[in-house]
Formats: sequence, structure tokens, C-alpha cells
Amino acid sequence: MTIDREQVHKVAHLARLELQPEEEEIFTTQLSSILEYFQQLSELETETVAPTTRAIDVSNITREDRLEPFPNREEILSCAPEQDGDFFKVPKIISEE
Repeated sequence: MTIDREQVHKVAHLARLELQPEEEEIFTTQLSSILEYFQQLSELETETVAPTTRAIDVSNITREDRLEPFPNREEILSCAPEQDGDFFKVPKIISEE
């Protein structure tokens, strides 16, 4: 499958892109190559391949989230932009409607 310059011009117009004639020629070639590649991919047998979101298997590499008390409460509270006694003061995010 190939794409012609008129189709590139139409897509550019729909996308509100102003392309120069040289750019239209470049995009015509590039988009044709991409469509040819997708055509090759569509010829592959994929009925027995399970859907996936990644090409390689990735496991969770983050640490377990554990509660650990901070030994120096005053030090961590001193970093807060605003505090109210022993607590961090944060903006209200719940609407009263």
C-alpha cells in the first residue's frame, strides 16, 4: 500500500498543517514506507499470540511500600512550607458544593 502526494496534502489540511512542497514529498515517501511496513506486519500469523503491552517482560522493580517512622519529627516539620502544630498544613481540596 502506498500513499500519494494528494493524500498527504489532504491529511495535512485536516490536521491544519502548512507543508511546503518539499515537505509533502518527504512525508509521502516516509508515510508510504510506514504503510508498507504495516502491510508486512499484517501478513504475520498472530492468532496464537497473547496480547501484551510490552515487547519484553518487565517485573516490578520498586520496593515494597512500608511504613517507617521518621526519628526526628521536628526536622521533617521544619521543611514544611506551612505547619499547624505537629501537622503539615495543606490546601483544602474538597469542594463545599
